[in-house]
Amino acid sequence: MTDRVCVGLIVGVHGVRGAVRIKSFTEEPKDIGFYSPVEDETGSRKIRLKVTGEAKGSVIATLEGIADRDAAEALKGTKLWVARHRLPKVEEDEFLYSDLIGLAVEDLAGTRLGTVSAVHDFGAGDVLDIALAPKGNLMVPFTKAQVPEVDVPGGRLVVIPPVYAAEEERDGGE
Repeated sequence: MTDRVCVGLIVGVHGVRGAVRIKSFTEEPKDIGFYSPVEDETGSRKIRLKVTGEAKGSVIATLEGIADRDAAEALKGTKLWVARHRLPKVEEDEFLYSDLIGLAVEDLAGTRLGTVSAVHDFGAGDVLDIALAPKGNLMVPFTKAQVPEVDVPGGRLVVIPPVYAAEEERDGGE
């Protein structure tokens, strides 16, 4: 676990007065405003933001010191970070996406399958994207039934691969 957590990404601009569109990684997208000021990836720049609205898949925010479209455009791609201690404590059996990414993935027998490369929310619940060793990917619903054990301090989690994945492996990937 790191001392900082990425809570958003500036994905574009909104209008001509320097507003930006932010893909928020907080549970409620507009809640990213509660963590202002945030920092850039290096931690060298503090960014004060104010959420002013919502758009499809993002929130609209103004940033202190950014007053025109060109200045806002220059920030596109900037990840927004906060110190972990500023976030609410997670409950037992709750996890931050950032803590899951990079965990080793094993099956019930302890065989290493790969590494969590991403966590997606397509609207029907969280899905782990697992980079398989030596190649390929496996998408697994992040449910207790499919992921019975998560050991963040130990750097691993256990999955029960979906039936179709086991059948593909048995059939040689066809």
